[in-house]
Amino acid sequence: MGLINLIYDYEKKNLQVKIVYYGPAMSGKTTSIKQLFSYFNKEENLNSIDSTVGRTLLFDFGVLQFKGAEWSLKFLIYSATGQDFYASTRPATLNGVDGLIFVVDSRAQCLQHNLRSWNELKTMFKNEFYNLPIVISLNKYDKADPQKLNEFEFLSEINFNMFKFISINKTIAIEGKGVLDSFNRVITFIFPQLTLKMSITN
Repeated sequence: MGLINLIYDYEKKNLQVKIVYYGPAMSGKTTSIKQLFSYFNKEENLNSIDSTVGRTLLFDFGVLQFKGAEWSLKFLIYSATGQDFYASTRPATLNGVDGLIFVVDSRAQCLQHNLRSWNELKTMFKNEFYNLPIVISLNKYDKADPQKLNEFEFLSEINFNMFKFISINKTIAIEGKGVLDSFNRVITFIFPQLTLKMSITN
């Protein structure tokens, strides 16, 4: 998996990229995606399959398309459900992924939940996991909260230094803080020379 999954349409001069938000249940994946689409005023492009209590059942899905001088970029953005009952849907959501945003629940009591979700990814990707562009989004990271996760403890558990393309970003998704930065960071890993100053299209 990784960069070989990029889909080129030479006739339409379109490049398709798949990014998946992954992480434990209630970490803030859906909130992060909603804030991202809101930033580009494309809320209508996002679809979610929710339960009656507002939790994602299968996945969120939306498309953001940017028009360049010659080529356009189409980002297919998914979230994988964190609910264990629907765990069987996660491999399909990850199929053909080009970059991951792993949303960590930064509450101290959620360390094991985060690690279990991370290790699940590692099991699915095997050795290719270390070559995949990944941004770790430390969500709910309010500096005023004394009960937040020790980020160094989490990083030491996941062998952070073994990864080729990895970055850490602190976010407060419910306020939209840091969400766009996480998105930009994973795009930079996939396209090191790209600056997203293109116009967004329908």
